[in-house]
Amino acid sequence: MRPVRTRRPVRTAGALVCAVLGLGLIGGAATGSWLTGDSNADTTADTAYAKARSQWHSAPVDTLFPRTLDGRGAGPGDADRVWTRVAVAPDGTCASALDPLLVTTLQPVGCARVLRATYTDATSSHVTTVGMVFAKGDAADMRALRTRFAAEKLAERPDLMPRPFSAAGTVAARFGDRQRASWTVEVLTDLPVVVYSVSGFADGRTVGAPQPAARAQDKKATSAPAQAGLGHEAKGLADGVERVLRASLAPATGRPT
Repeated sequence: MRPVRTRRPVRTAGALVCAVLGLGLIGGAATGSWLTGDSNADTTADTAYAKARSQWHSAPVDTLFPRTLDGRGAGPGDADRVWTRVAVAPDGTCASALDPLLVTTLQPVGCARVLRATYTDATSSHVTTVGMVFAKGDAADMRALRTRFAAEKLAERPDLMPRPFSAAGTVAARFGDRQRASWTVEVLTDLPVVVYSVSGFADGRTVGAPQPAARAQDKKATSAPAQAGLGHEAKGLADGVERVLRASLAPATGRPT
């Protein structure tokens, strides 16, 4: 049998140093990743925000506001709805598209551009303007605004009700501020977008007491907007356009629609 060689202290110490350095590098990399938030989730969120900000000028109108929009179960009693687009507004600023007080409320997230379109239901008796405010803020800004909307119930305040978009020669020709009946405002947090909608009667009748969609959808609500299903119109169209927006972003972000 060959004699076993005695392990040299220098080699042993060198091996220990390498092991410690290796663990330190691995731990440092993990810590750095944690501190900087470098993760797949963050990358996906950044991609979604960047892609969404470009949608207002890069996506075709028919992509963001389809000519027809289906609302399965969106009507009273879970009835299906189909809406037809009657007008599309040129992209504009918040100041030109929204009430000044609502512009001030959205100021913390900034306003890059506003896109709007007006739809009518299958009977052409209701009209609804749906819009998207593309914000300049980051995810933290959007979360803070959403929290404020919820805490202060800003989406239910009539003085923050969005403005409609009317168009001459269409069923929405008489859809003005006094014709607004129900509305909804939704602040998204995974995208830099505020989605809103406002509904009314196509015959030009005025509504003395508009009601937010969340209340008008209540089965016990007896107001004119509630009885006419205008709360469902506002909420259904806002949800529909939000789904379309997410679908247009899905290929770039890898998120499910």
